Amino acid sequence: MAPTAEELSDHTGKPRPYIQMPLSYDQARLGMAFHEAGHAVLSLAYGMRVFTSEVIAWESQAGRWAVTGNTAWQGQDTDVWQFAAQCAAGPLAHVQYLMVYGLWTPERAAACEADHDRELAIDMLARHGYQLGRDHVPEGGKSWGMVRGMARRKVSHLWREIRTVAHAMNERDILTGDEIAALTGLVNPLAGGAA
Repeated sequence: MAPTAEELSDHTGKPRPYIQMPLSYDQARLGMAFHEAGHAVLSLAYGMRVFTSEVIAWESQAGRWAVTGNTAWQGQDTDVWQFAAQCAAGPLAHVQYLMVYGLWTPERAAACEADHDRELAIDMLARHGYQLGRDHVPEGGKSWGMVRGMARRKVSHLWREIRTVAHAMNERDILTGDEIAALTGLVNPLAGGAA
């Protein structure tokens, strides 16, 4: 079943861009599961509440398929730079999946870039008075490259948990935050920030 326009939109309501990635359906679906697992696992590791994380796949045209995903979270009293790293974790986990599974090419790695994840981080931090630069270090802030470095270290450290969640999500389509916590041993705080 095709997702709604809302499910295919970024945080501003604009449609997320589609990028062609020459992979089989199963490879692309598992890659998206790794992407969403990266967001979900780092969210939990940084003390955010995860409601759900899912892979959404549908037949866009006869014989053609499309894959996307979504992770629903709540960040209360989350460090802004950790929030930004969580945003960067999805694309990084996606690229790591390609590397580990022998699927990496420069074109596929470039297709993993999710500008909507970066733009969400930039916009959310700006609302709280923090500067996150796309391609530079703003005064008193950080660059997206610096945030990706933070996320890269955490993705590497939590790779086993990300892999476990990705494979479970690929099998079931959707996982609750509590299911992810049970799979990883991480804590999914109660709504409102209580543990």
